[in-house]
Amino acid sequence: MQNSCSFSSNCNFTSLNKNMKKVIALIAVIVVLASCSKDQDPFEWNKDRVGHLTKDMKVFQLDSIYANDSIVRAVKGDEFSNGANQIEIFEKGGAHLLTLTPSEALDSTATIENIIIRDERFTTLKGITKNSTYKEISTAYKISSVDNMIDDAVIWVNEENFYFTISKDDLPTDVKFDISASIEKTMIPEDTKPLYMFVSW
Repeated sequence: MQNSCSFSSNCNFTSLNKNMKKVIALIAVIVVLASCSKDQDPFEWNKDRVGHLTKDMKVFQLDSIYANDSIVRAVKGDEFSNGANQIEIFEKGGAHLLTLTPSEALDSTATIENIIIRDERFTTLKGITKNSTYKEISTAYKISSVDNMIDDAVIWVNEENFYFTISKDDLPTDVKFDISASIEKTMIPEDTKPLYMFVSW
């Protein structure tokens, strides 16, 4: 009788051991599948990331990050360029994705200091793109301040590391021609869209 109980216990233990191995194997498969499904969204845009580009990446890494895209490095004196250190990123097929400005010109170990969002597919977690209106942006995020420039107004969203410019043609005459005048947030028409959208690191 004692041997029978012992044998039964061993059988139960063996069966339990096999079941545990099956459960562990199943969990391992689920983890692998989950990790495979979490591919980086090439158009994710948050305060620390723009697509595949993060704030700590170096200029020399761009060739591997955008291996399937086209990288155009500006040449000093080239009329195409606004600055000798700007780097343009184009998608295969021609779509202009980003304009990057490194912290140091001609330094491959420099990080990216400024980004111009060129493609409307880049989207923040709150659904903002370069084609969003002022109302949509100001509803989603707190506008920090508005700077009066010569031709444009610069609107800052400091907590999210981005800012955008709008044409002063959309603003009242008293601030349109007076660079010293303060631009109040309420002066900006709700349907105004950015001329340019920047991420600043």
